[in-house]
This record gives sequence, C-alpha cells and structure tokens, in this order.
Amino acid sequence: MRRIDTLSKDLLRSAIIIAALGFSGCTTLLPESEAPAPAEPAEQDSKIVIVPPSPAPAPAPNAAARISPPPPLPSLAIVLTSGLSAYVDVATELMQRFENHDVYDLSDDGSVPVNVLRLVNDSDSRVVVAIGLRAAVSSVAMSNKPVVFSQVFNYQKLLTENSRGVASIAPLDAQIAAWKKMNPSISRIGAIVGEGHEDLIAEAELAAERHGVELLAHVTHSDQETLYIFKRMIRDIDGFWLFPDNRVLSRRALRQIMDGAGRQRVPVLVPSESLLSMGASISVSTVASDIAETVTNVIRQIESGRITDVPPITPLSEIRVITSETIRVVDR
Repeated sequence: MRRIDTLSKDLLRSAIIIAALGFSGCTTLLPESEAPAPAEPAEQDSKIVIVPPSPAPAPAPNAAARISPPPPLPSLAIVLTSGLSAYVDVATELMQRFENHDVYDLSDDGSVPVNVLRLVNDSDSRVVVAIGLRAAVSSVAMSNKPVVFSQVFNYQKLLTENSRGVASIAPLDAQIAAWKKMNPSISRIGAIVGEGHEDLIAEAELAAERHGVELLAHVTHSDQETLYIFKRMIRDIDGFWLFPDNRVLSRRALRQIMDGAGRQRVPVLVPSESLLSMGASISVSTVASDIAETVTNVIRQIESGRITDVPPITPLSEIRVITSETIRVVDR
C-alpha cells in the first residue's frame, strides 16, 4: 500500500509540472525542487459528497404590496338646493357612507345661503358636497373648504382650484346602447344644447358612431331658438336626444318639443323618468348610489392631497332605464 502511495505521489508531481509548463508556455521542465509539493493524500478511500444548496431564504413581504384599509373618511357638510327627491336620495346615500356629516337644506325657511355657508365654514367638516345648482353656486363662492358638486348640468363657472364636479347625466355611451336595444331601427338622432358643451357634443358623437347612429347636434342660445331648430330637424331624424339644459329649454319649449315629436312619431330619450308622462318614450337617468360612490372616491383623492389629479367632472358608471311601456304597465 505504501509503494502504491509513493508511486501516486510521483505521477501526480509530474502531472502538475507538465500542466504548469503548458500554462506558462515554457519548453523546459522545472527541477523537482522548484515544483510545488502536492497535498498528502488520505490513507483511507475518499468519498465525493454532493451537498445540496441551501434553500434561498423566503423574500421579505413587500410592504407596498400589502393591501391596507383605506383611511377613514373625513367629516362632511352636505348642502342641498332643495328637498327634491333626486337631491335627497343622493344625500341619503352619502350619509350611509360618512359617519360624521351635517346636512344643510337651502330651501328651509330662513336658510339664506350666506348664513348656511357661514355655519359650514365654522363647522369641523373638511369637505363640502353641494347637490343642485343653487347649493353648488353658493358653496363654491363662499366655502373655505374643498367643494364637490353634483346634479349640475351647466357647471362651467363652478370649476376652481378648490372645486370638482360629478357628472349630472348618465354615461352617454350607455344611453345610446339602451336606446338601440329598445329600438334597433334608430339611425339618425337630433340633439340641442346650449353653448359651452363642446366636450359633451364630441363625446355624444363618438358614442353614436360606436352604435351605428348619426348624430345631428346643434348649439342654441335661447328656448325660442331651440324650438326653431327643433322644428327644422324633426323631419330629418328618427329620434330626439333631450339634454337638461334649462338655459335653452323652458317649460313651454319642452312641451312643444314633446308635442311635435309625438305628431311625427319620433321617440324622445330624456334624462329623467318624470318626463315620460309628457310623452317621452325612454328615460335613461343616473343612480343615487352611483353618484354617492363617485363623490366618495373624489373626496378620497382630495383628502390625499391629489385634487390636481381629479378631472374637472368625473363621469358616472351606472344607469337607470325606464320606458313609457313600463310606466303604462305599472299604471295598470
């Protein structure tokens, strides 16, 4: 056994010398005295042991990926234009979402807007929600707190650095889709609206185009001009899309439009089911819970200091569809 070990040492030493020469490029052998001494082999048979790699430590949970509960909602001041059910329904939905809230109704006796807003400013509320035009105008003008308004169609003068709005009408694409589902033959519809709604007209045109409908939209400046345009277009359309612009749509003009559409058998889409009794064929309106939820989301962004990221008017996502046929069935 010792002789075999010695021979192995000699062979190993020679192999090391030859390898060293190969790497160094030398052509002469080094003397044995200059070669590095190999390690002494063990007396017993050696074994090769493969040690598996240690499992990688589990990554620490990413704190950013954790879903944390939303911060508590701030105290809220709700200012109502009146006790109209459309306003009260939204306020009721908001009260279910905000634990701390106060409600101010401008239609109450003695509720002068300046006095109401003085109370709002002195309260511990952090955000004001104004529902309806009068409430929105008063709140934006006099509140020292951020204002979110809703149920206001002509909102252009209400947009400031400290105010944002929620759409007053149902999503336009959903309105056209519901109308086409009820009356697939509609192919050319008319609409009349006051000035300042260029974005609305552009969106309505896109929605109509997506559903294979041609939209004839006109801008007017008075109810008399609205009636004149309507009488000219009624023979060229098979549907009329009514927008709630009270600047160009008086009660008188509304009645004549409904009568004229009825005589020409032109269906009318309206933004409120209360107009179905006047002769409209379908109403596509907003949903109070959807308005309240959208207002809540806007408030969360404002509270996080991101009001500049909030669009001037945030669209809604739900619709309520009622047809004249539905009303007749209920009446029976």
